[in-house]
Amino acid sequence: MKDELIFCPLGGSGEIGMNMNLFGFGKPGQHKWIIVDIGVTFADESIPGIDLIYPDPGFIIDKKESLLAIVLTHAHEDHIGAITQIWPKLNCKIFATPFTAALVVEKFREKNIDISTYLNIVQLNGKINLENFEIDFITLTHSILEPNGLRIKTPLGNVLHTGDWKCDPDPLIGKKIDSDKLKLIGKEGVLTMICDSTNVFSIGRSGSELSVRKSLLKIIGRLKKRVIITSFASNVARMETIFYCAEKTGRQISLVGRSMHRIYKAARQCGYLKNVIDPIDPRDAKKISRDKIIYLCTGSQGEPMGAMNRISNYNHPDVFIEKDDTVIFSSKIIPGNEKKLSKLHNTLVLEGVEVITEENEFVHVSGHPNREDLKDMYNWINPKSVIPVHGEHRHILEHLSFAKEMNVPYPVKVKNGDIIKIAPCEKPEVFDKAPSGKLYVDGNISVFEDSKSIKERKNLSINGSLEVTILVNNKGNIYDSPVISAKGLPIENLEEFKFGLEKEINKTARTFALNNINQEENAINAIKTVCRKFTKEQVGKRPFTNINLVNI
Repeated sequence: MKDELIFCPLGGSGEIGMNMNLFGFGKPGQHKWIIVDIGVTFADESIPGIDLIYPDPGFIIDKKESLLAIVLTHAHEDHIGAITQIWPKLNCKIFATPFTAALVVEKFREKNIDISTYLNIVQLNGKINLENFEIDFITLTHSILEPNGLRIKTPLGNVLHTGDWKCDPDPLIGKKIDSDKLKLIGKEGVLTMICDSTNVFSIGRSGSELSVRKSLLKIIGRLKKRVIITSFASNVARMETIFYCAEKTGRQISLVGRSMHRIYKAARQCGYLKNVIDPIDPRDAKKISRDKIIYLCTGSQGEPMGAMNRISNYNHPDVFIEKDDTVIFSSKIIPGNEKKLSKLHNTLVLEGVEVITEENEFVHVSGHPNREDLKDMYNWINPKSVIPVHGEHRHILEHLSFAKEMNVPYPVKVKNGDIIKIAPCEKPEVFDKAPSGKLYVDGNISVFEDSKSIKERKNLSINGSLEVTILVNNKGNIYDSPVISAKGLPIENLEEFKFGLEKEINKTARTFALNNINQEENAINAIKTVCRKFTKEQVGKRPFTNINLVNI
């Protein structure tokens, strides 16, 4: 049997977020593995009680003895957010550049885990060797500090994993994209490029952070009252821009929100943001005139617990908003958040607050490559094949068409769990399937999509609940009236409802000897069925129903 190079995405292929990719090298059944990124996605209102979702790592956990390391491309949550959930089941080495490493350390510190003996810091444009994987970190440009592409050298050929990137001619923090290095990598030969698909529908170029800075300075310069800006906390270049604009317009700046403070602290720790004015505490900012303060806060996507939402609802302890103030949403609207943001925007407008977004002013550029950026990368790398990732299925299909336009011989369509042989073969193709899926963080526990707790909570949120307690005497008969508690049901006349339900319960219960333990379960199921049927007839809902038999 010959060695082979294989690729398997467990998350991020067919969805935005939750990126987790595996590379394997070795003889079939004897592969050594690396994981590239280990991210989360955020749940919406359709899954009550769930905030975070991450890829099911079962496939690689079963092979953890052959796992060499986790390699992180950058510090966005959709690339590192699941590390504290998954790493304890792997106990392997982690490799990351300094800023990403600082945020990883903080994540583990919150879980009271000392990661220092496993975490390896890679300098920018550094190299690591993991047996048959020689990995070059390539500093690119993106909407966060220290984004890296990975050139993965193996005895069978090279792969370029782009990570998240764009071509920013004026990134403000960090260097421009190293096109010369990428061209050299292309000349040395690339079997497959694993490439970001997020903006494949967007024509032109993504734009630069410098252009956003110039626009924001003009906008803030004309504003006369309090200015509140909300953006992705991880965008340190945008953060520096807000500091710059505050200083140039004679305002103080205050950071609001835990994530904003965490990113600011990590950036300073890694040597960034050294030449900006000092932020002031939000409690002290209350003493400053409205026309002399800028607040930079979290919550740009309308998150219920984000600082911006709390400010708009007047329940933030330190930041107050008034008529004629201005809120600038310096971020894109992530698909799925439209309703939340529309509600937030309308709340602000009704209070007489000016709302500025990417829809009416130039206040944001994306961190992902538009089509012209993609063309540059394709021309530099000239890959033999392309595997589009980091996108929904519609993005991936469009990226496949784009790759054909760019004359790539073998574009490959993948879904989570597909195992692709990259080499040795004439053309990469899917040849096997790994188990894949999603795990939901439910409180402190990780559960599967079809878990009982989630099913029950969905049922409760849609249909309400009915609790019935039946007192049973020693003769097996119902003693007194059942105790009925209904929640979340649209009942017009509660007493009338209870009276009718009680009659149905008594009628059903008479057919069972309730003091007979062998009949107890059958009685409970029968009474539950009757209760749900009666409630459906009365109010149109089949509630989550619990029956308690209590012997007295």
